[in-house]
Amino acid sequence: MKRAMILFLGVVVAFSFVLVPGIAPAQAAGAVKVGVVLPLTGSLAKFGEIEKQAFQMALEEINAAGGVNGKKLDLLIEDTTGRPDVGRSVVEKLITKDKVVMVGGGYSSSVTYATAGVCQQNRIPFLVNTGSADKITTSGWDYIFRLNPPVSRYASGVESLLAQVIKPKTVAILHENSLFGTKGAKSFAKTCKKLGIKVLMKEGYEHGGIDFKPILIKVKQKNPDIVYMVSYIMDASLLMKQAKELKLTPKMFIGGAAGFTLPEFQQNAGVASDKVISATLWHQVLPFPGAMDFYNKFRARYHKSVDYHGAEAYAACYVIADVLKRAKSYKNTDIREALLGTNMNTVFGPVKFTTWGKMKNQNKAATYVVQWINGKLELVWPKEHATKSFAYPVNWLKVWGY
Repeated sequence: MKRAMILFLGVVVAFSFVLVPGIAPAQAAGAVKVGVVLPLTGSLAKFGEIEKQAFQMALEEINAAGGVNGKKLDLLIEDTTGRPDVGRSVVEKLITKDKVVMVGGGYSSSVTYATAGVCQQNRIPFLVNTGSADKITTSGWDYIFRLNPPVSRYASGVESLLAQVIKPKTVAILHENSLFGTKGAKSFAKTCKKLGIKVLMKEGYEHGGIDFKPILIKVKQKNPDIVYMVSYIMDASLLMKQAKELKLTPKMFIGGAAGFTLPEFQQNAGVASDKVISATLWHQVLPFPGAMDFYNKFRARYHKSVDYHGAEAYAACYVIADVLKRAKSYKNTDIREALLGTNMNTVFGPVKFTTWGKMKNQNKAATYVVQWINGKLELVWPKEHATKSFAYPVNWLKVWGY
């Protein structure tokens, strides 16, 4: 009877540690477990793959240099498949079963918002490195931090190029019907209003379509000066290939980052990608410590180029390690305090989480403009960092070989 009572009390005490806020999950000897959520299968797998590779490269470097205060950093990478319901499920597993001390990753705004809600509910710190919908950091959540800029700021680099060089009077905006696409389109429409550019049409489409010609014919009939598109990789490639087939020739095609900056965009769209410009969050020539070195190491290891998605993931891994080194303990409250105290330089740029406007725990990061020129993604704006002069005006029919 006495033995049974002791066992019962032991269970009660152990269970209470799960329920009390501020308790650190038990960690394996010599290792600190962090969860990472990415789309490794499904239509967003290309983005997840590049970020997983960057995380793994950073992880190896961090552990080779002593890990987290002598402990090995262990990343438990889970596949969200690009679906919010799966994202919620895998992050719940990471928190309740794997007992991770914090979560990183986060690709696709819809999935990231869903996983962030789970982390906030469980008071587990989540460092988002790519999911960009504004409401991820405007919901007042105190355990959610974001390294990358919100989508409402993606076009800030494009804005000055439009005002100073292209000087359009009209625009057609096309966007995927997702949290990322709709918010990105809405934000760009506000930019256009500010610049006095008339929005002739703003239309969404369903991700994964195979025939964008009906919507592109409507664009051609409107005859806008610029076509602005917020799209993921396959849609971005197909939109440009079909714009070429229809001989749609505005002053400029502009991508709202995402699918327009990956090497696969140029590979899939072929000549239709040439001279297309895009907002971007990073380029290897920017004066950030280790940026070019990271780019070269990634190319040597994986035999392909890397864009801002990889830089975000690589930088996030180093931020996670820095936070865990500075945290007083692995309690959720102490890790959150360490995140709030972050102030470091990374390959992605400076990282410091602050509250500004409606944003909470949001890093401030600049955005830039890139252009596909002869098969290479060149930084063209701002001028002081440009690798090539901005190619404009563009004779699209000549570029496309007509």
